[in-house]
Amino acid sequence: MTMVATQDAEAFEAPIFDRFEGVTETGNYAALPDGWWLAVADIVDSTGTIAAGRYKDVNMAGASVISAVLNGLGRDDLPFVFGGDGALVALPPSGAAAAALALGRTRRWTHEQLGLDMRAAMVPVTAAREAGQDVSVARFQASEHVTYAMFAGGGASWAERQMKAGRFSVDIAPQGEMPDLTGLSCRWNPIKARHGVIASIIAMPGEAGADSAFRSLVGDILGLAAGEERAGHPVPADGPPLGLSGKGMALELKADRLPGLHLRQRLIILGQAVLVRLLLRTGVQLGRFDAGRYRRDIATNSDFRKFDDGLKMTLDIDRDRLARITERLEKASQAGVCHYGLHMQEEALMTCLVPTPLQRDHMHFIDGASGGYAAAAQALKLKMAATPITP
Repeated sequence: MTMVATQDAEAFEAPIFDRFEGVTETGNYAALPDGWWLAVADIVDSTGTIAAGRYKDVNMAGASVISAVLNGLGRDDLPFVFGGDGALVALPPSGAAAAALALGRTRRWTHEQLGLDMRAAMVPVTAAREAGQDVSVARFQASEHVTYAMFAGGGASWAERQMKAGRFSVDIAPQGEMPDLTGLSCRWNPIKARHGVIASIIAMPGEAGADSAFRSLVGDILGLAAGEERAGHPVPADGPPLGLSGKGMALELKADRLPGLHLRQRLIILGQAVLVRLLLRTGVQLGRFDAGRYRRDIATNSDFRKFDDGLKMTLDIDRDRLARITERLEKASQAGVCHYGLHMQEEALMTCLVPTPLQRDHMHFIDGASGGYAAAAQALKLKMAATPITP
């Protein structure tokens, strides 16, 4: 794989919008420059792994791709999207070699520490364009301190399909080479549904659907979800419930770059957990760290909905409202406007990137806790195979 940097292709700044309904507006997006790359990875047979009860492992592996690539390039401003069992990061030509190294090391870490098989690829944006797809990016202002990238144009989905077909593959790193996963954590307990059910929904454009028809569908779905408290956000406005996950902290230890210091790191994590709970209960502020504000920031800094060549949401929603959403999706599916998948569960799961709790730009990835996006994607594939298109 040849990776050649060109100075003109380095600069890129995606437009920012602050109303999520803007995900359907083409004017909110800008095309990635030629010369950019898509670093993409996912877990092989994530559905089976989740069915075996290892949903936290799968989510941690997916988020590790983002952590490894951003840390490998020493940047936190690159566009990325978390997919539950994998992730995609867009990067300029100068970062391609470092990103490929990070992907290979993440494959090794996933294999050695989690016992999971990860595949990864470095896909040139120009290859997607030559195949008739495009890669455009926008940024949604989720909070004052955090924006999340949205992808449109079909190129991100095309890159994932090429990876699964074995193209543009990145080899696993040699034994012992580990990625830098600084800041990656999964400490919070799963968050129980408060309004009925946690629903993970994926809606992708169908072959017979015009862009305008799919945009109208997305607007309708968002409108229906808007009737729920906080548009179906699974994390309460005042932050996740108190309680930290022992399984999550064990996974965080596996991400430690210094395995010989696990005991010390375990004591640090446990000490931080006890201190945070104490500060939350007492309301005391410790220096620059305000535990209550941090907990509220978790809610605003979470990516419970996104656009990745299609609409993806994990909602806390009542069953009647979900039935109306499903009815609208089914009607659009029968007309060829969309393909969709949906998975219901009782809890949501949160995986985090927290370089330092003293700053407010920490980011939190939301998925369903017992299948989530991976199960919804599987349901989508089954519907694609079984649902005829009605003219």
